[in-house]
Amino acid sequence: MTDINKRELLKAGAAGLAAGELFFGLSPLATGSITALAQSPKRGGVVRAVVHPEPSSLMLGLVQNTPTQMVAGSIYESLLKYGHDLKPIPSLAERWEISEDGKAYTFHLKRNVKWHDGKPFTADDVVFSTDVFLRELHPRWRPVATTHVERIEKLDDFTVRYQLKNPFGPFILMFELSTTPIVPKHLYAGTDYKTNPNNNTPVGTGPFKLAEWTRGSHIKLTRNPDYHVQGLPYLDEIYWQIIPDAAARVVAYETGAVDILTGGTVENFDVAKLAKMKNTAVTGKGWEMIAPLSWLWFNHRQGLMAKKSFRQAVMYGMDREFAKDVIWNGLARLATGPVSSKTRFHSDKVAAYGFDPAKAKALLKESGYKGEPIRLLALPYGEAWTRWAEAVKQNLTDIGMNVQLVTTDVAGYGQRLSDWDFDLAFTWLSQFGDPALGVARTYVSSNIAKGSPWNNVAGYSNPEVDRLFAEAAAANGDAARQELYTKVQQILVDDLPVAWMLELEFPTIYRSNFNNLIKTATGMNDAFQDAWKA
Repeated sequence: MTDINKRELLKAGAAGLAAGELFFGLSPLATGSITALAQSPKRGGVVRAVVHPEPSSLMLGLVQNTPTQMVAGSIYESLLKYGHDLKPIPSLAERWEISEDGKAYTFHLKRNVKWHDGKPFTADDVVFSTDVFLRELHPRWRPVATTHVERIEKLDDFTVRYQLKNPFGPFILMFELSTTPIVPKHLYAGTDYKTNPNNNTPVGTGPFKLAEWTRGSHIKLTRNPDYHVQGLPYLDEIYWQIIPDAAARVVAYETGAVDILTGGTVENFDVAKLAKMKNTAVTGKGWEMIAPLSWLWFNHRQGLMAKKSFRQAVMYGMDREFAKDVIWNGLARLATGPVSSKTRFHSDKVAAYGFDPAKAKALLKESGYKGEPIRLLALPYGEAWTRWAEAVKQNLTDIGMNVQLVTTDVAGYGQRLSDWDFDLAFTWLSQFGDPALGVARTYVSSNIAKGSPWNNVAGYSNPEVDRLFAEAAAANGDAARQELYTKVQQILVDDLPVAWMLELEFPTIYRSNFNNLIKTATGMNDAFQDAWKA
């Protein structure tokens, strides 16, 4: 690491706000060794990365939380990948065409691709995955497929066409791995998808296979010798280490027990310290598609939560600046509404909610609140989230609420959201490059469905919001879409279906002698296909 970068990182550690800006302007080269640039990729080697919390499942078609995406991203594949500029890159599809009227997307699939069990991959798998399996189960694919897709057809064994009802520009972004993971038809057709035993031993087409999973310890993936990209992958094994304690994760990196600390696995105040270590790189790249946005769910099915004055009381009662500067050490920005400032069609022409306890108390009184217990479900993703939940509980207690903090493990958290068993609940979700893909799903009434923690969990319903999201998705041209998305953002921020908190930033820390690690817009979710160790 250069002296100038050391000085900058030390300053960043002293000033949390600056840290967020600095780390996310860095490329891996800025803090890493440049010696590898003169070398050719080398085969072999083992990488040890931290995943936290432990995934509840590796079946990416059923579970799309961050830990599952990170591990299963080396097992499953989709038709496309995306560069840091969100432009599509071939994956299981080697090429594609979009018709002049924007209504037909034809994908030409790679040949000689095998599932991990040796069976051939064909167009039948793509049609089954996107027209049956994911249409039934996936909270992001389902509303897009239902609204915009007229039919999905197999033209031959290696050609699939998606015929749309109307032009839908963002459709080309729908083939990101966690949105449309392709699953093997021969193992899932005609079964109960949720109880299929293959969920425990996932079979994909990716560069690595699941070798073992020792709960509470590690997940081991091994090189797929039949991978369809010649010569890849370079690495022999990936060990995803499960280390529950954040301090222990730092020690594991300092002592060389792990090579990669994925975003969010260490305390924010430890980032600057670790970045000063020899043979260490820090990057904010790999989150361009995801653009993490955090908020509190309101359960609109509960009487108080259905009252706008109560929701406003919560929003004015929370000190989000404290959360940004102290809990996240500046590695965040205040959210202004449903669309991240990093996502297309964001608008700041919306109402603002500052920290105003007096106004919060008045609104709480207006809502008719009489001291009923309010259950606040914490997100079980580590110490920072626990402290944040405690801080919000204290904020809301200070304005007169009787808040009960509910904690659980990852599986229990997902189950409570899926069953609508909460009053308030922390979450963060991804934007996926366009409001039609990653934002609308949270607010449109057609996506209210029990059984998923990633749809319209709040139960919010507003016909005008439904209409504007539908029109914006199908509008011709960015100017028309911007106008409609600005209107829907203004309505939502006034209505407060959820309490938007922060736009989050998650730097990845890793050994500089690992090369080609983060090459796409989904970062560590798609990191090891052509990574190699110098």
